[in-house]
Amino acid sequence: MIHLMEDRLDMDTYLNLRKAAGFRRLTRDQARKALNNSLYTLVAYKDGSPVGMGRIVGDGAVVCYVQDLIVLPEVRGQGIGSLILETLKEFVTNEGYEGTTMMFDLMCALGREAFYQKHGFISRPTKDLGPGMIQYIEIGRTR
Repeated sequence: MIHLMEDRLDMDTYLNLRKAAGFRRLTRDQARKALNNSLYTLVAYKDGSPVGMGRIVGDGAVVCYVQDLIVLPEVRGQGIGSLILETLKEFVTNEGYEGTTMMFDLMCALGREAFYQKHGFISRPTKDLGPGMIQYIEIGRTR
């Protein structure tokens, strides 16, 4: 049985899940600030242990991003990612204003496109939308 906990994602759980899933390494300071600036976090537990998480960032009015969606490799394919994603979507739906449209965005890992398409996301570019883009900025050590 999967149990979801809202807005209880602690730094150690976050960093451990990121590491187990092969996500980019973060410092504790980065993780602390990222979690503090999240609009919403969700942790999935199976038999009392964290097996997945999701995190929303954004402004809560015009755009919300799925910044992290992690499911441990050993429990993938059990519907946990879908449960997390649908719960994140429900949060975004409830966060928006009646009669408006919210952009619900993400940048998925290569090879995960079909999972997100199954949940209503579209790949860019399209005839109306350009490609998603990213830039990594290396921050100096003088901070």
